[in-house]
Amino acid sequence: MKLKQLIFLIIGCLSLALGCVGIVLPILPTVPFFLVTVFCFANSSQRLHDWFIGTQMYKKHLDSFVKKKGMTAQTKAGILMSVTLLMAVGFFLMLRKALYIPCTILAIVWLCHLVYFLFGVKTIKTECEEQI
Repeated sequence: MKLKQLIFLIIGCLSLALGCVGIVLPILPTVPFFLVTVFCFANSSQRLHDWFIGTQMYKKHLDSFVKKKGMTAQTKAGILMSVTLLMAVGFFLMLRKALYIPCTILAIVWLCHLVYFLFGVKTIKTECEEQI
């Protein structure tokens, strides 16, 4: 195995692990880590790439984003709710300690996150909605 393929394999495995942790912890973004996994596995081993594309994790979190360049409303809502709750906890804990500058930065990051998901990521219909 070439050094380049080995490096892509290691980075792909690390990003896969971080993406799986991101499913449970909303502080870690799942989709970017899985995109890195797909890229790294494609550059390290065709067999690993094919395996990852066939997994349920890929199909649930990335397939619609990669193929149709968008997310379902349910996926968007889940991401927005979990991130909002997590950021709200951090915001209020910092506010209790009178850390106003970090609170402002966190509020700006939250607003950018909202704008990106509401206006930047296309909302696609699920197969059930398309049949109606």
